[in-house]
Amino acid sequence: MKVLMFGRGVISTVYGWALEQAGHEVEFYVRPGRAAAYGAAIDLDLLDTRRLGRGLRVAQKWQVRYREELETDHDFDLIVLSVQHHRLPEAAAFLAPRVGNATVLVFGNIWSEPAAAIGALPLDQVAWGFPQSGGGFVAGGVLRAALLRRVIFGTIDRPTTDRELAVRRVFREAGFRIKEQPDFRGWLWIHFASDAGLHSQGLRLGSLAELTGSRGDFWEGLLAGRELLPLLEARGVDLRRHRGSVLIFRAPRLTASALAWLTAHVEPIRLNFQTHSDREAQEPREICRDALAQARRSGIAVPRLEAAEPFFTREAKG
Repeated sequence: MKVLMFGRGVISTVYGWALEQAGHEVEFYVRPGRAAAYGAAIDLDLLDTRRLGRGLRVAQKWQVRYREELETDHDFDLIVLSVQHHRLPEAAAFLAPRVGNATVLVFGNIWSEPAAAIGALPLDQVAWGFPQSGGGFVAGGVLRAALLRRVIFGTIDRPTTDRELAVRRVFREAGFRIKEQPDFRGWLWIHFASDAGLHSQGLRLGSLAELTGSRGDFWEGLLAGRELLPLLEARGVDLRRHRGSVLIFRAPRLTASALAWLTAHVEPIRLNFQTHSDREAQEPREICRDALAQARRSGIAVPRLEAAEPFFTREAKG
């Protein structure tokens, strides 16, 4: 399969590497002028846990291919669209007239109505998913990341299509385990609420990495996220369908203790948190802003998130 990764972010790079390792032809679309700036190779420092529980360390220079234009008559089979949630409408608007016959995998956070978030992208060519891997670019441009074996897929307002099944097969054959979420809209919004809570506490401290190993900070972040549950219900999410996902908020003391231990002792999880150390990252601020704005529009009280507002209204320097 011929695969285009939209952008060269962490998620695009990690999964692009995994798909190429599985035999697919992978390229990256980047903005004009960025290919030369990035260089022909990416320095990878990956912990690949797809087949070994403790993970296999991968350290290599990965030679990649870029393109700075996307013609309407391209022959890509799959376009993986994984961008920061506030960049999704812009990216979708760019892709819509250029999608051709490709399936577009929307692969990340969404807080608005999914169909609205992707604008003019043809719904019958869209698949929905969410990555479980994560990491960050560190000193020297090295990508340090944990490649986890599970990937979340789901459907929104329709049965699974042949295109969606084909995307699942690609990931399954690349060694990933597929977790299905039938009410994917609800799951996405619950995950976003969790991110808003944890990021609000991370921004108080500087970054999400500061939560690593800290029971008290995870506790505060979970309480902030729990405030958003009434907002999710007001938006039509049936929390009874997501008991497993909301359990972290129902038992925050237990969850905080578990997360503190996991981030201190389990390397893939610790790595995922520690690489989120950029104090000027924009996405955590946008997540918290959007969650708070939606709560205010809906008249839902979120005192902890509001108390953290000064930390995410400050503009990032980068």
